[in-house]
Amino acid sequence: MAERLRPFVLAALLLLGATAAPAQISPGPLAQPHASLEGSLKCSQCHAGKKEEMPKACLACHREIAALAQQNRGFHTRDRIGECASCHPDHAGRDFAMVSWPGGGPAERFDHRRAGWGLEQSHATAKCSACHAPKYRVSSVVALAPSRGGHWTGLETNCVSCHEDVHKGQLDRGCTSCHDAGKWAAAPKFDHERTKYPLTGAHDTVTCNSCHLPKKGAVITLAASGKPVPVYTDLPFAECSSCHADPHTGKFGAKCATCHVTSSFRRIDKSNFDHERTRYPLRGDHAAVACAKCHAPGEAGKKPPYAQCVDCHRQDPHAGTATLAGARVDCAACHKVDGWAPATMTLAEHAKSRYPLDGKHRDVKCGACHQKRPAGVVNVSSLGTAGVQLRPAFARCRDCHADDHGDQLAARADKGACESCHAVAGWTPATFGRKEHGQLRLALDGRHADAKCAACHGAERKDLPAVRNVAALGKAKVAVKLGDAECVSCHVDVHDGRYAKGPRAVKEGCAACHDARAFRPSTMALGAHARDVFPLEGGHRATPCVACHAELERRAGGSFLLLAKQPAMPPLTLTVPKRACSDCHAKASPHGDQFAHRKDGGACEGCHSDATFAPADRFDHDKDAGFSLAGAHAKVACAKCHVPSSAAAATRIVYRPLSSKCESCHDDATVRRQARGGP
Repeated sequence: MAERLRPFVLAALLLLGATAAPAQISPGPLAQPHASLEGSLKCSQCHAGKKEEMPKACLACHREIAALAQQNRGFHTRDRIGECASCHPDHAGRDFAMVSWPGGGPAERFDHRRAGWGLEQSHATAKCSACHAPKYRVSSVVALAPSRGGHWTGLETNCVSCHEDVHKGQLDRGCTSCHDAGKWAAAPKFDHERTKYPLTGAHDTVTCNSCHLPKKGAVITLAASGKPVPVYTDLPFAECSSCHADPHTGKFGAKCATCHVTSSFRRIDKSNFDHERTRYPLRGDHAAVACAKCHAPGEAGKKPPYAQCVDCHRQDPHAGTATLAGARVDCAACHKVDGWAPATMTLAEHAKSRYPLDGKHRDVKCGACHQKRPAGVVNVSSLGTAGVQLRPAFARCRDCHADDHGDQLAARADKGACESCHAVAGWTPATFGRKEHGQLRLALDGRHADAKCAACHGAERKDLPAVRNVAALGKAKVAVKLGDAECVSCHVDVHDGRYAKGPRAVKEGCAACHDARAFRPSTMALGAHARDVFPLEGGHRATPCVACHAELERRAGGSFLLLAKQPAMPPLTLTVPKRACSDCHAKASPHGDQFAHRKDGGACEGCHSDATFAPADRFDHDKDAGFSLAGAHAKVACAKCHVPSSAAAATRIVYRPLSSKCESCHDDATVRRQARGGP
C-alpha cells in the first residue's frame, strides 16, 4: 500500500514545498472526507505558502484535535501532531482511506494506551463501536468537530460519561475508588475499614444489600434497571438495634454489644458481659459452661432457677444415698463449683456420720473408701449415675482391709481383728507391746524387749532359721506364730545339750542359769550349785566361777544366734572332775606327811572347812591329838607350841611328833612354880 501511495505523497510534498500560487494543477482527486475541497481554486485552504503552515490549516479545520492537544489529551498529543500528512496523505482518490489502522481495522491491533487510556478487563473485550457511539460523545470537543460521522473523539474517561450513576449522587463520581472495569456488582477497591463502621465477625460475610437496601417504609429510589438504589450514606449504626430485632424485648437495654460479639449472636463477649452483676455470679466450672446450657435457645431473656443445684442438675447422681445425719442434702453440702471432685465434705462434717475419721483415716482419699462401682455390689443402679458407694460397711477393719497376716490369727477368739494389735493412728508400730507379749509363752524381758519385732517375726530373720512357708504369712510377711518358745529355737546351746537332757537336765532349761538381759554373767545362784555334786560353801562361795571352770576364759565373739557367724569354740560343758582339795589346791601338803597315819590319809577337810583354811576349825585338840588342852594350855596360841622347822626339805610347821612332857616346853624352875600353882 505504501508503494501505491508513494507518487501521491511525493506530489503532495512537492506542492507543499513549492511557492504559493493562486492555482495549481491537482496531482489527483481528494479522498471522500475532503471532497468538498476539490478544485484548483481551493488548494490554498490546506496548502499555504510554506510547508510548516499546512498542519495549522489541518487544525484550523479539525478544531477538536487542536482542543485535545491543548489539554494534552488524546492520541494526536502523543503521536507527532506536527506532521499530519505523514499519516493522513491525500489526492489518492475518493476511496482512499485517510486513516491507516494497524492490521487493517480499528478493533484489531490498535493499542488503546496510545490514546492515553488503556483498556482493561471488560473494556478490553468490548467492541470499539460499543463505546465510540454518538450517545457517549459527551465531551465539549464534540461541538468543535466537523459534522461528519466515524469520529473517534468526544469520549470522556469518567465512568458516568458512559454508565449510569446507580448511587444517584450519594457518593462522589470517582467510581474507580471502589470499582474496576471488571464487574460492577463487585467493589474490589472498596475497604469498609476506612469507613466509620469497620466490618468484623459475621458482618464481614454479609452481602452489601443486606444492610444498604432501603428498609420497609423508607423512600425508595429506583435505578434505570428498575431495582432499588442502595443507601450508602447516613445509615444508623451506633446500636445493633438499628439493624437487628431485640430478642430480649428490651429487658437488657439497647446496648447489645455489652454481651454479644459480631462473630455470632450466640457467642457472649466475656470481656464485656459481667455475670457477676447478676444475682447468680458464675464461679468455678460454671464459668466455662456454654450459655445455652442454662439459657436455652428460643428462651432469650428467661431467667432459669438457680437457688439449688437440683434446679439445673435435676437427676440425683447418688440415688438418694447422699444424706448427712439422716437427712438428704443438696449437692453444695459436699461439692463446690470449682469442680465436682474432690468432694468438699470436711472432717468435722464426717464426724457427724456414724464413722468419724481418726488417725490415718483422716489422710485417706475419699475414693479409697467410697469407691465407684465397687466389686461385689449387685445392684449398681442403686448407687445412682455417679456410681459411688456412699454407705460402705465399716463395723470391722476387715470390711475395708484384707487380712495381711494370711489367716494366721483366725483361731483367736476375735478372729484376728486388726484393732487387737493396730490403731488408726498408724498401721506401724503395732500396739501389741511387752504387756500383751507377756500373756504369751515368751515374755519380752531384758534384751528381748529391745529387739525389733521383725528380728523374730519378719520373713527374713537375720541369723535365725528362715520361715518355711513365706506365702502363708500374708501381705505383711510377718510370722505371727513361731512355734515353741525354747531358747534353743533361736540361740546356740553352748553347753551342747548337757542341761537339756540326761542326768544333768534342768527343768527350767537355759533360764535356770541365764536371763534375757545378757548371756554373761550367769544368773546361777549358790543355792542352785548345791544340786550339783560340789555345793559351794564357805570360802568357795566367793570364788569366781572361772577359777574352777577354766573354759569360761574362752569368750565367744559375736552373737549366740543360731546362724550368726562366730569363731569355732568348744562347748562349755562345765564338767569339773575334781573333788578333793588337792585337786585344786597345792598338790604337796603344807604339813608334809605328819598326818599320813590318819584314816583319811591327812585329808584337808579332816581339819579344815570351806569357811577358811586357818584356823583349822574342824580340828579338835582333845579328840584328834594325844595331848588334851586343859587349863592354861587352852589359852595358849597354837604357834607357841607348833613352830616352823627347817629340819626337813621344806620349812613347815611341826605338829607331830611333839613331846607331851612339860620340860619339853618349860625349864625346871618354871615347872616347879607351876606345880605350886604359881605363874
